[in-house]
Amino acid sequence: MTEIGLLKEAGAIAFTDGDRTVANARVMRRALSYAATFDALVVGHAEDPELVQGAAITESEFATRLGLPAAPALAEAIIVERDIRLVELTGARYHFGQISTRAALEAIGSAKRRGLPITCGVSAHHLLLNELDVGGYYTFRKVKPPLRSEADRAAMVEGVADGTIDVIVSSHEPQGSDTKRQTFASAAFGAVGLETLLPAGLALHHDGQARLSQILASVTSTPARLFGLPGGSLAKGAPADLVLMDIDEPFVVDERKLHSRARNTAFEGRKFQGRARMTFIGGTCVFSRED
Repeated sequence: MTEIGLLKEAGAIAFTDGDRTVANARVMRRALSYAATFDALVVGHAEDPELVQGAAITESEFATRLGLPAAPALAEAIIVERDIRLVELTGARYHFGQISTRAALEAIGSAKRRGLPITCGVSAHHLLLNELDVGGYYTFRKVKPPLRSEADRAAMVEGVADGTIDVIVSSHEPQGSDTKRQTFASAAFGAVGLETLLPAGLALHHDGQARLSQILASVTSTPARLFGLPGGSLAKGAPADLVLMDIDEPFVVDERKLHSRARNTAFEGRKFQGRARMTFIGGTCVFSRED
């Protein structure tokens, strides 16, 4: 385990193994107990590593037809249930970085109703795309966790709407063309997401599936509060980190116009409404869209 106390004193705001699950429950319990001593936030990834080893897609009839190595969606809920019990045991603050299944959502919802200090996020990809969007082995939609069934996708939208899901994340994971333009099973996981996070979130508003205030809070004030950051609000004295946006401006995602050097967007050719026009950091304009 890392030196959580010293790192928190030095300014670390959370502790995680990124997209790797802590497989050993004893190690996870000790880490959570250690974190609880300092009221430190632990961010976990929920996929049973043994069940998902070598898998490229969610286990289903569709995966069978594609002939791809797959893992059951239950691999997520197994770790969610385990870590909820460990939080119950240790009292640590815990955030599931990304969830993607109804089973995980229901477990987290139940834990929240019991008053456990648990929160969770969902990626924009899992709000708008399902396993069928992989289509003809489209590797730009090979993400981690993998795209799920339509029923699970709909559950993620419900979770945002009812507040069970706290944060919408970009899951920005750029990959070079050499790692993506391979066979689906061999291609790297990940998609760029920073430039499509806002319009993807606004799609829920335009479809009447979630309130605008709720969507904006999930990418601003709520993550700031969870991670103890000073931004995320328009309060007097808060950092002047602002975005001027047109929530109705239509556009089509074109990978050639992305600012990221990577072009592996999962939303190529998708029609969206809503774009950032200007961005200010500390009161200084760092981005302005002229087109």
